[in-house]
Amino acid sequence: MTDETTLKRPARRRADAIKPFRCKNLIAVIEDPQNPRNIGTLIRNVNALGVDKVYVVDPRQALSDDWQELRQEPKLAKLSVAAVRWTFVKRFDSTEACLDHLEKKGFVSIVTSPHVKGKINVPLNEGDYSKHTKLAVWFGNETRGISDLAVERCDMCVSVPMFGMVESLNLGTSSGIVLHEITRQRREYQSKYRSGRKKGKRPARLPTIMEQKVKTE
Repeated sequence: MTDETTLKRPARRRADAIKPFRCKNLIAVIEDPQNPRNIGTLIRNVNALGVDKVYVVDPRQALSDDWQELRQEPKLAKLSVAAVRWTFVKRFDSTEACLDHLEKKGFVSIVTSPHVKGKINVPLNEGDYSKHTKLAVWFGNETRGISDLAVERCDMCVSVPMFGMVESLNLGTSSGIVLHEITRQRREYQSKYRSGRKKGKRPARLPTIMEQKVKTE
């Protein structure tokens, strides 16, 4: 048995332990990011919170189309604190291409945005994020915000309630807050109900992450 195999064991055990708590069919989308650091931060948040995948709308073609290449990209690995090695990332040339792909796969999109006239607008804590089996959560450009096209084709707009003189958050902070609430709700739902061919209420709920941790220690 090689030293490399031995070193991989703790990571593999961790991956196996957290697998039931990851949120299947939940994708975080970052639209036209200007700063590579924000891509790394979003990937880190996605991995830490148990989101399934990351999609990047990347018209500048700053990222590779090959996920295996992305996993080995030193700068992205550093910015994401190595989370990119454990997180599936897919890039798209345009917002339209990404939306077309998601809709073809049966995903419903929601966007993080302040109030938009004519759309369903909900504060983060009042939304129901478990009613759609497949959900994509969009985060906009650092300066321009979410695009009109993404808003037009989304199911609703979600905002983070803020009570300070400055009513804005950077991408890393806002994505962490939004995804924490969404994954919390979806994990709670997954602990009680199954999807796929065995869809329906579970005979017994899944253990919490703390119960699982105690069990495996």
